[in-house]
Amino acid sequence: MPESPRAGATAPEAAAEDATKLSPEAFRMAFRNHPAGVAVITSDDGTGPVAMTATSVISVSATPPLIVFSASAMSSSTPTLRRSSSVVVHLLTADELPLAQRAATSGIDRFAGIAWHQLSTGEPVFTEASMWLRCRIVDRIDAGMATVFVAEALQVHSAGEEAADRQPLVYQNRTWHRLNAASAVLL
Repeated sequence: MPESPRAGATAPEAAAEDATKLSPEAFRMAFRNHPAGVAVITSDDGTGPVAMTATSVISVSATPPLIVFSASAMSSSTPTLRRSSSVVVHLLTADELPLAQRAATSGIDRFAGIAWHQLSTGEPVFTEASMWLRCRIVDRIDAGMATVFVAEALQVHSAGEEAADRQPLVYQNRTWHRLNAASAVLL
């Protein structure tokens, strides 16, 4: 039988002790090497539109259709997202890389010089994005130096590309990547 990390420690105490040993750099390194799809999240709480690039978007449930994403407390978009009741999550293809780069750039107007419009429900949408979901925020959870948002998808827009033809934009090890048929692992 394996010995506990610290003799006499309870499992929660041992877990807490182990967690304090993990450096932020080691944690970031682990996730730097974990690829993730790229999305741009937009919203407007009535004070003007905001946009941010995110690699934290995941689907959670199909019934009801729920997604989760996180926003750093250091992002200029986070205060607006925290006050908003809805967002648009643009799921990007590799051809939409300039949009991801623009929404990831600090200190600029992320909507200047890019075609966008507001939906009748008020959310800003980047016109060139081929796939997006309009979502209602159903929960906000403070998590360390970030906020985790749980959102229900209300509408999906696709510009007509077949799923097999899309080449998703992926971010891994500080580099943008394109997924396509050549990147498939054949078993």
